[in-house]
Amino acid sequence: MKSLRKVVATLGEGLITLGLLVLLFVAWQLWWTDVTANSEQAVTVQTLERGFVHGDAYPTPAPLATLKKVPLATLKKVPFGEAFAIVRIPRFGASYARPVLQGTDHPTLGKGVGHYVGTAMPGVVGNFATAGHRTTYGKPYADIDKLRTGDFIVIETKVSYVVYAVVRHVIVTPDHIEVVAPVPQRPGVAPTQAWMTMTACHPKFSAQQRYVVFSKLVKVIPRADGLPASFMAVPKGAAA
Repeated sequence: MKSLRKVVATLGEGLITLGLLVLLFVAWQLWWTDVTANSEQAVTVQTLERGFVHGDAYPTPAPLATLKKVPLATLKKVPFGEAFAIVRIPRFGASYARPVLQGTDHPTLGKGVGHYVGTAMPGVVGNFATAGHRTTYGKPYADIDKLRTGDFIVIETKVSYVVYAVVRHVIVTPDHIEVVAPVPQRPGVAPTQAWMTMTACHPKFSAQQRYVVFSKLVKVIPRADGLPASFMAVPKGAAA
């Protein structure tokens, strides 16, 4: 009997220890990854901002009317995993700024918003397709479902501010890769407009579906002209 009680007590202690370890892992996954990722992403944004005032790394996209005449090969390739732009979304707050990196693998998405390799660069005819976490690792797209039609999304590069406006959203399963096609959801169709697509897991804490937001190009503004304050105004009812 004593032996049985000892076994039960030992088993109970083991389960308690295991439970604590699970709780610690959850705390690390849901809280600590946000703390470290937010700090690292803020540093990346600051580094990009400093670099943006010293020379041209990426050519300015042509005006929308002439975009289809510009060969995409003239754009410099961004090395995989490298940060090359900053995304600012007034709906997410006046201080919201996240780095955009080349690639959408797990390590890259832990550093900010990822750009689907092979899709268009900011402001260019086609689909500038991106992905971001909704939970953990800074969760840059945590509030993607709060975006509303007409909301501005600003992509800042070394030479320009590329402004998009939200058009619509869909919820799909992960196999619907046509959302990142040059013409979103119309694979095989030649693009004539510049789009931006944002994708994130849906619902939160699940990867069963994807929440997708489509936006259209509004304007490309040279950095030298400055970004009009109207494009960064926080919408009424949004986070300050």
